[in-house]
Amino acid sequence: MKKIMLAAFFAVITIVSVSAQNFGVKAGVDFATAKAKFEGLTVSENETGFYIGIFTNIEISDSFSIRPEVNYVSIEELDQIRVPVLAAINVADSFTLLAGPSLGFLLDSDDEINSFNFGIDLGAAYDITDNFLIEARYNLGVSDLVDMDGMDASLKLSGFQVGVGYKF
Repeated sequence: MKKIMLAAFFAVITIVSVSAQNFGVKAGVDFATAKAKFEGLTVSENETGFYIGIFTNIEISDSFSIRPEVNYVSIEELDQIRVPVLAAINVADSFTLLAGPSLGFLLDSDDEINSFNFGIDLGAAYDITDNFLIEARYNLGVSDLVDMDGMDASLKLSGFQVGVGYKF
């Protein structure tokens, strides 16, 4: 399964790089939260990690574009490939709002944990120059990652990311 995911990751990178109107690389800090519920008890755990990735902007109009990304996110013992497809709305000169679905693929899940993680990303980016940008984003985990039949349990991952990017 991991080999398939890595092959898909590299295929997406190649497609994005070749067909992109413009593309870039990014990296930053991920402040993740795992929220678990079990038999009425709720526990949250926070971890700090990092992310690196690539993105492209497919311009639809002067103020609207689609921004697909492929990101590798590493948090303690949890590695994930996250593929958000975001609407990017330019609301002011150099300032963009971002929103859209995010597909996550856990690379090191065990039998009780689903490897697919669906979320919603909301954030903003600011272009410091034509090439450099900063961004902040929140990923709200929607998928229940626990796969235990007959158990009243759930596990959801969310995270706040802050990073920098470079557009080519």
